[in-house]
Amino acid sequence: MNSEKRHITTEDPERRPLVATLEIEPSTQQYFNQLRRQHFPAERNYLNAHLTLFHALPHEPWIIEDLRELAKDQTPFEVTAQSIISLGGGTAFKISSAELPAFHQKLRERWFEFLSRQDQQKRNFHITVQNKVDPQLAKKLQSELAQTFRPFSFIVTGFQLWRYLGGPWEYVMTISFEGNARENLLL
Repeated sequence: MNSEKRHITTEDPERRPLVATLEIEPSTQQYFNQLRRQHFPAERNYLNAHLTLFHALPHEPWIIEDLRELAKDQTPFEVTAQSIISLGGGTAFKISSAELPAFHQKLRERWFEFLSRQDQQKRNFHITVQNKVDPQLAKKLQSELAQTFRPFSFIVTGFQLWRYLGGPWEYVMTISFEGNARENLLL
């Protein structure tokens, strides 16, 4: 392990933890965003819908290098919105895929000593469209969505990195699978 690798720090705003999500094909992203705008409490809805890989990666160049290297050989892959799930005070879509757990585990093993306890755990992948509401309101939405829900598949096309700002996230970059990187120069 490289001795230059460091653990997460939040002292310097430019060094705040990175959130890693998967980039979702545009039409499906719009669908989840619309549900989130409709059902997530407006005063708490700082973000678009997202499929999180890691909640708090060290904001270090080697993280970005590892993701770029992995993206060179990674092709976009299919995931499935398998079911509607309860978060207690919220609602989400359970996401399943043959590739996703192995993909996540590969990165988790590589970075394990630098991950938060939450990120060291096996992930239950989901996309949240409602959270921090009364459980009865959440149950109502789950019932409404279940009336017409059928599992559906969509494509994830890359990584997105965000700087965690204690609530809102700041976009940092997208690293597309097959080595096409679109970067925002906020690094």
